[in-house]
Amino acid sequence: MSKRKGRMSEKQMLEHLRRNRQWFGFILLSLTVLALVLIGVKYALIIHGQADEHNLTKSRLSQVTRTKTVVAKRGEIVDVDGNAIASTGNTYTVYAIIKHQYKGDTSKIVKDKAKTAKLLANHLPVSEAEILKRLNPANGHTTQVEFGGEGSGLSLATKQAIEKENLAGIHFTTTPARLYPNGIFASHEIGRTTATTSKNGLTTLAGTMGLEKSFNKLLTGTNGEKRMQTDRFGYTVAGTAKTLKKAQNGGTVYTTINSNLQNYLESLMTSVQEKYSPTAMTATLMNAKTGAILATSQRPTYEPTTGSGLANAWRSMLVQDVYEPGSVMKIMTLAAAINSGNYHPNEYYKSGQIKVDGATLSDWNKAGWGMIPLSQAFTRSSNVGMVKIEQAMGAKTWLSYLKKFGFGSKTGMPLPSESAGSIAYSSTPDQASTAFGQAINVTVVQMLRAMSAVADGGQMVEPRIVSKTETASGKVTKYGTKKLAKVISADTAAQVREAMVKVVKDENGTGGSYAIKGMDVGVKTGTAQISGAHGYLAGSQNYLHSVAAMVPSKNPKYLVYITLKQPKIPAGTVSANDVIATIFKPLIKRAIALESNSGSEAGSAMTKIGNLDGQKLTTVRSDLQKQGFQVAVIGTGNEVVQQLPVANQEAMNGSRVILMTNGAMTMPSVSGWGKSDVLKLAQITGVKFKLKGEGYASAQSLKAGSLITGDTVTVTFTSK
Repeated sequence: MSKRKGRMSEKQMLEHLRRNRQWFGFILLSLTVLALVLIGVKYALIIHGQADEHNLTKSRLSQVTRTKTVVAKRGEIVDVDGNAIASTGNTYTVYAIIKHQYKGDTSKIVKDKAKTAKLLANHLPVSEAEILKRLNPANGHTTQVEFGGEGSGLSLATKQAIEKENLAGIHFTTTPARLYPNGIFASHEIGRTTATTSKNGLTTLAGTMGLEKSFNKLLTGTNGEKRMQTDRFGYTVAGTAKTLKKAQNGGTVYTTINSNLQNYLESLMTSVQEKYSPTAMTATLMNAKTGAILATSQRPTYEPTTGSGLANAWRSMLVQDVYEPGSVMKIMTLAAAINSGNYHPNEYYKSGQIKVDGATLSDWNKAGWGMIPLSQAFTRSSNVGMVKIEQAMGAKTWLSYLKKFGFGSKTGMPLPSESAGSIAYSSTPDQASTAFGQAINVTVVQMLRAMSAVADGGQMVEPRIVSKTETASGKVTKYGTKKLAKVISADTAAQVREAMVKVVKDENGTGGSYAIKGMDVGVKTGTAQISGAHGYLAGSQNYLHSVAAMVPSKNPKYLVYITLKQPKIPAGTVSANDVIATIFKPLIKRAIALESNSGSEAGSAMTKIGNLDGQKLTTVRSDLQKQGFQVAVIGTGNEVVQQLPVANQEAMNGSRVILMTNGAMTMPSVSGWGKSDVLKLAQITGVKFKLKGEGYASAQSLKAGSLITGDTVTVTFTSK
């Protein structure tokens, strides 16, 4: 009986457990359903922007909305054909990581320093030994090294060439920069910019010199703004970016400069500078009818992209520096005397020296030429003769003409800090001295303006270096030919130009060095004393030599003005005029050849060379040779990364085109090259070349095929 009850109790217990499990399952299922419902409601609230009594959308916007400045692209400065002289892009600085910088740093580091140094030396103007030295710094804790100025300011082509070497541990930083593809190229007139980086990392460029400064507002443009939402990692949330203000890019400044002539002038100037080391030099070629400056240069100068040389060349000699011009001023003296009716060519005077109110004024030939007619004063460049002419005019008349010619007043050329010059006229000796270009301070551009009256039938023309500007929206402002006052008659101008021809052709003339066979050339030479702290400097080399030329003299198209200060010319070799002629003659020949496009000694037909960057060397070389060009190749690669002449510039058929490839930078054979081509080689490689002798290249210190390093390369020239 008792056993049966025990079995019933066990059965009841099992039933009770079964019912408990059912209730537990039901409760668990109910809780799960309830949880899912709550999650669904919560999700719905989030979708509609509400959670925990907060508006999530509003909260999210206040936390992650960002406003970003959209930087306007700085506009270009272009040459007369629209080719870029100054443009905006990036430059690069190469650096090497030689040791991990922190625990867990996974950056690639330099593994093979010797190999790295050898390959980098092919692309940087630094020796392999110097690079290797930098890769092994004395401080053992150094983790990263750079390569000085030689490793900064690199072009995209150089960066890409280095990247193709696949060097572990070699990295680059990118800097927004102003690019000047021609290198030294009217540097003071084009100008340069400086980059400023704000606290928020925004880099802006501002013009500090030349046209870059004068037209900074036009070139800068206006920055825009963009608003977007970012997540907590800083990434933009898709679909949230909105332009608040569109960036307005900078406008364009169109210059009057002819790149072909400008590049050629730079090479001619460099050649003279390296051979005779003058303390200063200027050269300008201007269209005598329109005032358009086709080419202008000075020494010392600087490289605008890197700023190399800037410490010695802050000022523009075209518009800022003033100087006593010397005998070239006699062009204006003779013109004033003829025009005012005070020139008496058949009147004789005693040359050599003259006393003026107690002061002795002398000819460059102090012994003089005896009694000579005033008609020879200009031809012989006699200071005494010019004093006689000034005295015949009278101080008042002469001063009035000086002012009519614009001396003492600015030209208004749109370049910063133009000087007005000055006229010392308080004493009789000073008044007389102005007649031969002393006791008067002028700028180069003032001389060009004054001489334009003689070149253009008596009417002055305003020199100009800008032809027009255009905003990004298309608004054009023109700077066309501006005719100024008619200072002298056309007949007077013609008589002065005839006198300038005699300076070249007459046996007593001082300008025989400038004669060009078959060309109608008129010049006036000048040799001015240089003022020092205690009067004029003594010594045979302390002079400012100059020439002003008008070509063709009968109806001038071109006005050339060149100055050469304190050149170091070995005694008994050549004259200062011979040196200046090495700039004048080839430059004017090139100008006339470009104008006529006819085959001659000066040159032949012109062909525009396109952008060869990135093209196969074999194809490029073949195409150029078919067009009649000589081709020189730098490097061992198979792809062109740089070229001279630059892209879209015209070059004379038969001239030399220099191509740099993506391989190791190797020296070509320069045998038979002219100096201008060797200077192009120096420009494209960034290596200093020392030129010895005259004529054509006959020897080179670095053998053809050798790697080009940062060492100076000497090229010897001999006459054929």
